[in-house]
Amino acid sequence: MRQEDIWDAETAQSYDTPGVGMFAPEVLEPTVDRLAELAGEGRALEFAIGTGRVAVPLAERGVPVTGIELSAPMIDQLRTKVDEATIPVIAGDMATATAPGKYTLVYLVFNTISNLLTQAEQVACFRNAARHLLPGGRFVIELWVPELRKLPSGQQAVVFHSEPGYIGLDTYDIVRQQLVSHHFTFDASRQARLFRSPHRYIWPSELDLMAQLAGFELESRHADWAGADFTAESRSHVSVYRIPPGN
Repeated sequence: MRQEDIWDAETAQSYDTPGVGMFAPEVLEPTVDRLAELAGEGRALEFAIGTGRVAVPLAERGVPVTGIELSAPMIDQLRTKVDEATIPVIAGDMATATAPGKYTLVYLVFNTISNLLTQAEQVACFRNAARHLLPGGRFVIELWVPELRKLPSGQQAVVFHSEPGYIGLDTYDIVRQQLVSHHFTFDASRQARLFRSPHRYIWPSELDLMAQLAGFELESRHADWAGADFTAESRSHVSVYRIPPGN
């Protein structure tokens, strides 16, 4: 599965769910609050900007935002909300594409670094973030913690979420550190709809090493955007890496 094929026009048109899911105010507002605080008076660059879920409200806060996005249909959907002058977007891979200028903040939200399916690509993403940052600038990553403790011995799949009309199932390839997320949606009929996306999962310690290779230092790690403590039971984390001010 290529990322360009996954994030097609059909997916882009159905991606936004205003007011619910990852667009719910209780999810989105703490994200934007924290990113606006980290950006300060500077400019922000979003890797994999998508349809602008975060970038649009962040720009409305007065933070100049630029994006990098691989999927043309996702950019098209973003353009139904804001024009190129408001949020410029460079079409390309977040591991290699470059945006003009320097930034105080680069950010990558909602597990998206795991869409890069090799360790080399993920390291390249860190290095690309570093290239775009001013001395003292920050790279923020929101990422889930691999839930291998939930995987029964000898099995390769685990249900990560279930509710009326939806089941989320992950299948694991532990040797290759890969998983495929399966999202089943259905109604009272006998038919179901499936959306699949491949990922390479990353442990927090591995993420820190990737950051170190790119010249970053870990500044903070919390369990969520509101600043909850990160513990052994946390299912996700928001990690803030910083380029030392003298670099």
